Amino acid sequence: MTMWVFGYGSLLWNPGFNVASRVLARLDGYARSFCMHSIHHRGTEEAPGLVLALDEVEGAECRGVAFAVAEGEEEQTLAYLRERELISSAYIEKVLELDLDDGRRVEALVYVIDPAHVQYCGGMPLEEQAQIIAHAVGGRGPNAEYLFNTTDHLAELGLPDGDLEWLTDRVRFILS
Repeated sequence: MTMWVFGYGSLLWNPGFNVASRVLARLDGYARSFCMHSIHHRGTEEAPGLVLALDEVEGAECRGVAFAVAEGEEEQTLAYLRERELISSAYIEKVLELDLDDGRRVEALVYVIDPAHVQYCGGMPLEEQAQIIAHAVGGRGPNAEYLFNTTDHLAELGLPDGDLEWLTDRVRFILS
């Protein structure tokens, strides 16, 4: 049985594991947003950045990519993803149903935000998000780089995200 992983943020441009195939997909009931303070990868405890997470919202949907993990690499991939995504326990690991653009429905590993976690910051105004993203830097580099890479890859996939596009334009302006 194929192991699937849903990518909606940095996994789109940096999965970090061997991918057998990728298919555009939709996850119902969740919205992609900058609703998680980043204190490791794109910010610090003193100056947190923001990273994308999936916030459970009735009636919402998130478009992204379903990655099929290369056969025989499931355990290795799971260990890698847990080390990467569960660094501060702000994400919850779930197995959820995805609707693939090719008509299939699969169960996939998905990392969603824990709204009770101290790093949760859902509902922040876009201007405040832009100011944070423009200035934050963490262990994996500038927060702005994370935003730009994600927005660019969503556009390449034909999956525009209005909020991310607005943030990209605003952060570029702030940085200019």
